[in-house]
Amino acid sequence: MEQGLLLIVLFTPLIAAIALAMGFACRQVALGSGIIQLVLTIVLLFKLPCGEGGYSFVTSFPVSTLPDFFDIHFTIGLDGINAPLLLLTTIVGLAAVGVAPAKMRRAREFHIMLLLIIFGATGAFVSLDLFFLYIFHEVALIPTFLMIGMWGSRDRKLAATQMTLYLTLGSLVLLAGLMAFYFSMPEAVRSLDLRDIQQALAVTSLTNQSTVFILLLIGFGILVSLVPFHSWAPLGYAAAPAPVAMLHAGVLKKFGIYGLIRLATPYLPDGFEHWSVLLQVLLLLNVLYIGWVTIAQKELDLMIGYSSVMHMGYLFLGFLSLSAIGGAGMMVLMVGHGLSTALLFAVTSEIRDRVGTLKFSQLGGLAQKAPRLSIFFIIGALASIGLPGMANFAGEVLIFFGAWSDYPVATALALLGVVISAVYMLRAVRHVFYGNISEEVAGTEDLSVGSVRWPYILMVAGLVLFGFFPGLIIEMSKPVWSLIIAG
Repeated sequence: MEQGLLLIVLFTPLIAAIALAMGFACRQVALGSGIIQLVLTIVLLFKLPCGEGGYSFVTSFPVSTLPDFFDIHFTIGLDGINAPLLLLTTIVGLAAVGVAPAKMRRAREFHIMLLLIIFGATGAFVSLDLFFLYIFHEVALIPTFLMIGMWGSRDRKLAATQMTLYLTLGSLVLLAGLMAFYFSMPEAVRSLDLRDIQQALAVTSLTNQSTVFILLLIGFGILVSLVPFHSWAPLGYAAAPAPVAMLHAGVLKKFGIYGLIRLATPYLPDGFEHWSVLLQVLLLLNVLYIGWVTIAQKELDLMIGYSSVMHMGYLFLGFLSLSAIGGAGMMVLMVGHGLSTALLFAVTSEIRDRVGTLKFSQLGGLAQKAPRLSIFFIIGALASIGLPGMANFAGEVLIFFGAWSDYPVATALALLGVVISAVYMLRAVRHVFYGNISEEVAGTEDLSVGSVRWPYILMVAGLVLFGFFPGLIIEMSKPVWSLIIAG
């Protein structure tokens, strides 16, 4: 029964995209798809056996059997690591469909591509075969590039081209890393199935771990916008339509950290140790250097884009900690960051549409003209800087505690990022929403009282729920982290 539900969760966006291509009403079908995904995901999470560390709801069937090379199976399943990310995907996916304009140029094609991004992101997280894990992520990237180029705003062609080049490079390096991972396993136990890999590497180990680790770190790191492979992200998100920025910054970017958790943390301890100093330097550059760059931004969309890059440093600190506390914090922060970033990009797009500019120098007093819009942005901003009661706060605190014992210097320096993020977010709130009403803001209309607000309320509800009850995620992931640490 549950295996069938997970299959429905995965393929619902694809079926909806096909239905749109056949001429069905695009917005109703897309919203229906998102609601089905979210409801069934919640049902699966209630049924997930949290006291166990293995995979549940597994469905597997062979696709290609080549004993001399690859034995590929389509295999999906859930455990305490990918289940929270599946929930994040379905929440942000539904909200992204909700904020998509009802009337726009080539709306049908827009919604089809949006559903394909959601389909790819869902598949990337629930796949238990390395081949499909990689392929599903690529499925999500292709419509992302196209949508930025076709429906983007500022410098959309440059942003789409730059994003395509960087992420294609990242995907190629990642492919090399996955191939290296596969061929570093003893020949008798080589497999692409994560379950078989877990069993095989419990009694043996990989060779060439430092080489495999650095390939995976660079490949996944480009996808996560780890410095110095970050410059594609801010402009790409600023140019992207709001639903695309929400899905990529809020969901797809977590795929890089997720992949490192799956492969590097349990199976590459020697490579981990070899490159730990480099990783400390890079994550601190994400937090401190990108933090200062974020302060210098003069436009709201670019500031949020750089802020998203900065906060990846905290996730890498949790990854580096290799502790149950840090790992649990990383899972909570991935969900919190995904929701807060998606919320901020959604509200920023509304401000652009209503005011016509996102330059701080031309904004001011928006809270007087659009109080509901202002409230949603301020909630997202406070969540981003780690306000207690929001999911981001719980995640960051756990990461700092988990990393302190082994990396006190890196943790102390990373703590400065909390101050930096407060500076640029509160500065943005002051410039945009308070002070005298600017000429551009004078005629701005607020969000209507009707149904248009529900996507924002959905994301705020997630931030508050997991802020007050982070144990919902921690208890889900704790058994898996115990196995990873023990291994």
